[in-house]
Amino acid sequence: MRCPLCASKTEEFSEIHTRKYFKCPVCKGICLDPKHFLSAEDEKGRYQLHQNDVNDLGYQKFASPIVTSVLETFEADHHGLDFGAGSGPVITSLLRKRGYHITTYDPFFDPNTNALKKTYDYIVCCEVMEHFFNPKKEFKLLHSLLKPKGILYCKTSLYNSSIDFKSWWYKNDPTHVFFYSNDTLEWITSAFGFRAVQIKKDVIVFQK
Repeated sequence: MRCPLCASKTEEFSEIHTRKYFKCPVCKGICLDPKHFLSAEDEKGRYQLHQNDVNDLGYQKFASPIVTSVLETFEADHHGLDFGAGSGPVITSLLRKRGYHITTYDPFFDPNTNALKKTYDYIVCCEVMEHFFNPKKEFKLLHSLLKPKGILYCKTSLYNSSIDFKSWWYKNDPTHVFFYSNDTLEWITSAFGFRAVQIKKDVIVFQK
């Protein structure tokens, strides 16, 4: 199969309980065989099980690295987008309490397509990029939604060669379909026209 990020021919990487995964020799991404993708209805149902509560202190702590990164770099009058905000947009909630202007978009819970017709100083994308069926399309979109010198903040669990993929907990969620390594992040930076990428305090920072 072709890599959904860079379109290169992939190689079989692992098969776990009949679920096949492929690795791309070019961008180093790992993708689930599309025949195992959930339907939109089942995918939404899975997300609804998360029951994310913006007032939950544990949930706030999980999202805090991105919130802190935004607060360190941008002022309240800058405009942000919470892309893939989910049913409980905790980052948006925490930033709005600080007077920040941030818009939400989620294909299942907040399909606000008007939000995708504007550009932003920063975009937050927390535990979202591993759900991309078509990461090429999504990263192209995210880059286009950023103003010049804008920043895309992402959070996901990265794969590296020291991880035993078969026992890796992160791949067990059926909605996680694409996995990234440091090499994949560098490929995205170059391919989509970002100036640089850094990992700071568990946050992936793409600079346009």
